[in-house]
Amino acid sequence: MASTLGALDPAHPRRRHLGSPYAATSVAVVAVVVSLLAALLVLRPAPADAASLITVASAISSNSGTQTVRGYVVGQPTATNTVVTSNYPNDYALAIADSATESSTSRMLYVQIPSAHRSAWGLRSNPDLKGVRIDVTGSLGAYFSQAGMTGTTAFALASGSTPTPTPTATPTSPPPTADPGGYYAPVAGKTGAALHDALHDLIDEQTKISYSTVWDALKVTDADPANSANVLTFYSGVSMPKSANGGNSGNWNREHVWPQSHGDFGTSIGPGTDLHHLRPETVSVNSTRSNKDFDNGGSAVSGCSDCWTDSDSFEPRDSVKGDVARMVFYMAVRYEGDDGFADLEVNDTVNGTTRYLGRLSVLKAWHRSDPPDARERQRNEVIYTTYQRNRNPFIDHPEWVTSIWGS
Repeated sequence: MASTLGALDPAHPRRRHLGSPYAATSVAVVAVVVSLLAALLVLRPAPADAASLITVASAISSNSGTQTVRGYVVGQPTATNTVVTSNYPNDYALAIADSATESSTSRMLYVQIPSAHRSAWGLRSNPDLKGVRIDVTGSLGAYFSQAGMTGTTAFALASGSTPTPTPTATPTSPPPTADPGGYYAPVAGKTGAALHDALHDLIDEQTKISYSTVWDALKVTDADPANSANVLTFYSGVSMPKSANGGNSGNWNREHVWPQSHGDFGTSIGPGTDLHHLRPETVSVNSTRSNKDFDNGGSAVSGCSDCWTDSDSFEPRDSVKGDVARMVFYMAVRYEGDDGFADLEVNDTVNGTTRYLGRLSVLKAWHRSDPPDARERQRNEVIYTTYQRNRNPFIDHPEWVTSIWGS
């Protein structure tokens, strides 16, 4: 009678044939166990590797290499020494700290948010993230001239889950100050070229100031809200003493966003002194920008975090790109060659020392990605009420850019 345990293999007396009932049962059991283990490995997330996480303090201390940093979201950096905790201007960056109540920027890590992560992790779209503990992974290095993380590749809640984005709807109507005192009544109902011409006739009525007066005006229009004794430089976002204005290394000076040579107007009263495109900037960054057009790409600019340049173009940091575009659009409408100065025009190329400035397609993209914020609107108001009595219409009515230059 055959054994139910299976027959011995004649070549190997102690080995039973795999075809036996015992062997078949064993193989089946093993297969089931392996399948269950595999399923468990797939369904159960790997535990967090606590050893791979570092604190914000450690990240600030080393500020190099690729790391995963755990910290509380405490606000959005807008300058080297400024982190806002409400009314966030965009979704481009956040600041984390080891304490949810941290108020010193020296103990915060500034984190760049790439475009792919902005809808889920930007504070403008997700203000409820403030006070939440998160893990961020990326390359540690200077950002906003502060200890930071750039090239960020991953975001996660410290619990391991991912927040559900709660996007803030973009306003479809202008803010309440869009037509102060009926200022824009003369252009009502106009579009395209007719709007362009009507806006020119409106904003070329202005009080002009001298180039020396610009120094004092910028100390008001660009004062650092976190330190009334300082100004915030435009491209670099550095807070500097108001008294440090001048032309030497370590000073800030008067940057013409529309370069003087692109129209040959120099510092003459008019386009050379128009506050709507004059901003404080460090001497070194002002020199690097020079008279270059605006475009994307290039090499990193020393002293200007997230700024890039090449031989003929300059790209500012994300948080002021829209400001740049709207200043250029203002100049192109304000100066039409009927007041003794060149007819300034924006076009879609990189120009030399001409009356043109580009690139239009890039500037329109910047205008869309960085809409006017409270600080930009306040500056427009101060120039209107205190100095020039004219306004930048593209801050009050961003939709007019599309009406004049297309989408």
